[in-house]
Amino acid sequence: MTVIGLLSVAPVIEDSMSGEIAAAVDALEAYDVEYETNPMGTVIETDDIGELFAAAQAAHEAVDADRVSTVLKIDDKRDRDSSAAEKVDAVEEHLGRPATNTED
Repeated sequence: MTVIGLLSVAPVIEDSMSGEIAAAVDALEAYDVEYETNPMGTVIETDDIGELFAAAQAAHEAVDADRVSTVLKIDDKRDRDSSAAEKVDAVEEHLGRPATNTED
């Protein structure tokens, strides 16, 4: 079983959030998860939903702010393994091209 989550953790502050977001991403290193950060959040993959929740909680708690906003979206495909990369590959197969716009 592969569990894929989209995690977004952000302090509610006026200034740059990048330092606190880096702390949240760094907290994921202590868990048995694969992850990739993008401009809107971090995609996390693991074989165990409990590990996903633990990693998300650690990322949330790593942010040092008076108020923290965290969103976790979970895709728990229980009948077979499917990685995040395979999901993108399937979309690209239908598109017949990469699922990115590389034009300036």
